[in-house]
Amino acid sequence: MKKLFLIIGAPGSGKTTDAQIIAQRNNDSIVHYSTGDLLRDEVASGSERGQLINSFISKGLIVPIEIAIETIVVAIKNAPSDVILFDGYPRSHEQMNELDKFLSNDTDVELISVIEVVVSEEVACDRVLGRSRGSDDNVEVFNNRMKVYTDPLIDIENFYGAKELLKKINGERSIDEIVDEMEHFIQSKI
Repeated sequence: MKKLFLIIGAPGSGKTTDAQIIAQRNNDSIVHYSTGDLLRDEVASGSERGQLINSFISKGLIVPIEIAIETIVVAIKNAPSDVILFDGYPRSHEQMNELDKFLSNDTDVELISVIEVVVSEEVACDRVLGRSRGSDDNVEVFNNRMKVYTDPLIDIENFYGAKELLKKINGERSIDEIVDEMEHFIQSKI
C-alpha cells in the first residue's frame, strides 16, 4: 500500500525544498512530487494542456480540479516508492474534497498525514520575491497566490485536524532544523 504525506504551506514556505531533501536522503524508500513542478513541467512541454495550465498559474490562480486530480493520481499510481511526499496540495475545499473522495475509494493509497510548514506572510513574500524563479514571482501574483492559499486554510486545517492527520511545523527556522523534524515525523509514521 502506498503511504501518502501531503505537505502544505504558503508560497515560499520551503515545503518543496524540505520534501526534496527528505526524498534525496531516503531515495530508496521515499519519492517526492510537487504539484507546482508537475504543472510547470506540463507548461514547459508546450502541450495544449500545458498552455491551458499556464493560463491559470501565470495569474496565480488555481488550476481546474480535474487537471490537478488527474496529475496527482497519475503520479501516485506510478510512484516508484511506497512512501510519497506530495507538496502543494490541497489548495482549496474542492481539491481537498476530491482527494478525500479518491482516497476513500482507493484501497492502494493511504493518507498518513498532512504536514503544514508554517511561515508568516512577510517571510513568505521575502522568500518568493528573492528567488525569482519565473514570471509568477512578483508582488501582484504573490498576493494572489497568498490569498488563494490563506482563504481555505482554516477549513483545510480543521478538516485534517478532525481526522487527526494534521502536523504543523515551524518553517521559520534553519532548513536543517525543519527537515530533521519533518523527516523524523515521517519516519515515525512509516
